[in-house]
Amino acid sequence: MTNYGTIPTSSSPSTNLEFISRAKNRIKEGLGTRRPWKIMFNFRSFALPAGFSDAVSRLRTNVAFFQMNYAIVLLILLFLSLLWHPISLIVFVVLMAAWLFLYFLRDEPLTLFGRLVSDRLVLLVMAVLTIVLLLLTGATLNILVALLVGVLLVVAHGALRRTDDLFLDEEEATRLTPPPPSSGGAVP
Repeated sequence: MTNYGTIPTSSSPSTNLEFISRAKNRIKEGLGTRRPWKIMFNFRSFALPAGFSDAVSRLRTNVAFFQMNYAIVLLILLFLSLLWHPISLIVFVVLMAAWLFLYFLRDEPLTLFGRLVSDRLVLLVMAVLTIVLLLLTGATLNILVALLVGVLLVVAHGALRRTDDLFLDEEEATRLTPPPPSSGGAVP
């Protein structure tokens, strides 16, 4: 018996393909804020800061400019620190999948028992859950050392890398530069 002209009622394969396509696009958008590693590690752009305020200014600008790169570095260090703790590594991978589906790849707001859950609450619950579950796996020292090393690397890179060759878009530039001091007098 042939089924010519029938319309399939199940659309789950196309829905799955749409979800995967949306997920790929959202990951590309997120990674789109990643700056080229060649710019990040341009050794001609490293110099000692003139003082503490210059170091703090450089750090702020570099963190805003390279934030996705820094997050990738921290996650790689955390992943490498968990290689000797397979249970922790499994928990880490499961938590990353939960982060992707519950926070990063959602298109519509999350509803739980008919109530709308805010993104801020999802972020807070996922962060606390991640910290608690990873610390319960017995790799506390590895996690803390990896995060400390990662933060030290980010601070060192941020303070030592000059920012005069970075090109910020208008939104980042207005967020990072303080407003000009008001003169209090009339403009000449």
